[in-house]
Amino acid sequence: MILVLLGTQDKPFERILKAVAKEKKKGYIKDRIIAQVGCTKFSCDNMEMFDFTSKEEIEKLIDKARIIITHAGVGTIIECLNKNKKVIVVPRLKKYGEHTNNHQMQITKEFALKNYVLPLYDVKNLSKTLDDIKTFKPVQYESNTERFKSKVKEYIDSF
Repeated sequence: MILVLLGTQDKPFERILKAVAKEKKKGYIKDRIIAQVGCTKFSCDNMEMFDFTSKEEIEKLIDKARIIITHAGVGTIIECLNKNKKVIVVPRLKKYGEHTNNHQMQITKEFALKNYVLPLYDVKNLSKTLDDIKTFKPVQYESNTERFKSKVKEYIDSF
């Protein structure tokens, strides 16, 4: 199963849904597709779609998914990486009205640079990225939280 996660952003993100639907219609994607579409209004016969659900239900879907295609929400990406999933990240872009700025491009680049995820900057390349994910071996995600807390504590203690 391929899981598409668009998060809770209040702006639409049709671009990735159209690309996934197109590849499914062409027969390139054989998997069942489940999409959490949030505020995006999109109609398609070859995907199961829902707006929102509980965190627990999303976690269950992530567990079942073979591949996850997601927006560049840090929480979503980390949740998927912690479950050792193969993740394709498509940043929401300001020029398409998908976000208020392009910070998701920066997030995508950072996760891709560390080889945690495969980026998809142009949805026209979805079929190639789906090919690439077959052999993609993501680096095990390592949280920087404890080191960050330690640095903050050191800084505070220095006063």
